[in-house]
Amino acid sequence: MAAIGIIGSEGRMGQALVAAVKGEGHDLAGGIDRGGDVAALAAKSDALVDFSAPAALQGNLDAAIAAGIPLLVGTTGLDAEHHAAIGEAAHTVAILQTGNTSLGVTLMAHLVSEAASRLGDDWDIEVVEMHHRMKVDAPSGTALLLGEAAAKGRGIDLAAHSERGRDGQSGARAAGAIGFASLRGGTVAGDHSVIFAGDEERITLTHNAENRMIFARGAVKAAAWLIGKPPARYTMEQVLGL
Repeated sequence: MAAIGIIGSEGRMGQALVAAVKGEGHDLAGGIDRGGDVAALAAKSDALVDFSAPAALQGNLDAAIAAGIPLLVGTTGLDAEHHAAIGEAAHTVAILQTGNTSLGVTLMAHLVSEAASRLGDDWDIEVVEMHHRMKVDAPSGTALLLGEAAAKGRGIDLAAHSERGRDGQSGARAAGAIGFASLRGGTVAGDHSVIFAGDEERITLTHNAENRMIFARGAVKAAAWLIGKPPARYTMEQVLGL
């Protein structure tokens, strides 16, 4: 049993995390939102889970370091500067940052990487995602995670081999590129498909999220797993032993 603190506890994901902490048999150390005292929360927690905003990341990293406790970062929309800060903090405490904490998505990413490593670049890869109308970032963090998995399988850099936002006469598809399509509407919690399109055949790997609780349970499992781990940057694949 662990005492887990939630950063961003009043949002929809935060509320699911509070329920997951209790449902998984852990203690809720507390929750804060914008303007809350993250240092005080860290002082009474065994681990922190952050689903707040990119602007709050550095302060949350500093609080985890000061308290000497692990931090799970599920916030999306992070840029290179944020990732550099996470990498620096991981020299001092255990940190896991991911675009998706679902155990099912974690396994799917593993399968995507495996498929991409075995199929040549004559198989086109498209990542299609749909989320609720209120989601701000696109492609989603999960779509990028799956794209990175495909790029890793092929041994290429995703940023240099991706296509997004096709419109009008954008030209033929670049060989070996990984494409992204983002759909928004309704109350969809998160649907993701990775399509491998070859000549006269297709393989599609799909994950459908029916409720935010799948992300919350995965985040709580990962946060508890981090407790006692030495300083490093960890992944959800490691939580599952992949």
